[in-house]
Amino acid sequence: MQNEMMYRPIVNQQVLDFMRTRQGEFPGSLGVLEAEAHQAGVPIIPHETAKFIDLLCMIYQPQQILEIGTAVGFSASLLAQHIGSEGLVTTIDRYDLMAKKAKENFDKLGLTDKIKLIEGDAVDILPTLSGPYDLIFMDSAKAKYVEFLPECLRLLKRGGLLLIDDVFQAGTVFDAEEQIPKRVRKIHRKLNELLDVVEANPALRESYLPLGDGLLIVRKENN
Repeated sequence: MQNEMMYRPIVNQQVLDFMRTRQGEFPGSLGVLEAEAHQAGVPIIPHETAKFIDLLCMIYQPQQILEIGTAVGFSASLLAQHIGSEGLVTTIDRYDLMAKKAKENFDKLGLTDKIKLIEGDAVDILPTLSGPYDLIFMDSAKAKYVEFLPECLRLLKRGGLLLIDDVFQAGTVFDAEEQIPKRVRKIHRKLNELLDVVEANPALRESYLPLGDGLLIVRKENN
């Protein structure tokens, strides 16, 4: 599975090269995992997004974290670096092969006591969770984001952060639907619906960052 978003960023090449080469590699086994995933074309978050999330977690210090979309476990491992002894990263993935590789990587990094991987479809799993979570990171099926949103907001604590990855689709999210290839029109339509829903909700405060293929940050202002 190739990481298509790595090759269609929304900033120019000079800026992208700067963010991916001047921001140093992650130390130790986490850096090795990132490098191996990029080399294999595995769909993990790009380096500039990872660096931002790393700094954000250093500042915010979330302890209860939920991730939707595990892949090989890089982002869950990154998030787990910032939690204390009572913290936990809960991550959800529906693909058996990815879950198996993620578990192997968690073991290699010594993070099995900090990360709980739940295998299955987030549509079924999210309603069974109770939270509350300090931070939720959504990086999975883009057409499902707007469906996941109500459950994420239910699970997120007041003042908590929701990070939603790949919301710009290389900028094509702003194009007219008839310009979009039919095979990805549902994603286009559902992402636009997501943006409309977030922006219309007075209980949320949002910001967009041109990292990777677009990162949406949402703060839950009240219940």
